[in-house]
Amino acid sequence: MLSLGGNSYLGNEVEFLKSYRTNSLYFYKQMQGIIKKLTDKNFGFITVEGEDKDLFFHANELDGVSFDELREGDAVTFEINEESPKGPSATQVKKA
Repeated sequence: MLSLGGNSYLGNEVEFLKSYRTNSLYFYKQMQGIIKKLTDKNFGFITVEGEDKDLFFHANELDGVSFDELREGDAVTFEINEESPKGPSATQVKKA
């Protein structure tokens, strides 16, 4: 098990991508989850099994799917951006 930023992730769920921008190290983890809630303001929340908090995502972070195509309950894959301004968020969100 790996622990980053107070969150624990199973080894087979983790994929690292290192980006050295402005002397920072960014970690991205490939994950799977379920769309829990969608809003009329082009953002939503993803539930990840075993995690206490849902992850925020914005329509700008969708990859290969439009916001209108998503439905609550859809399975998705995504990466977690630990460096987003308001805490971890989902990026590169795709339908599974």
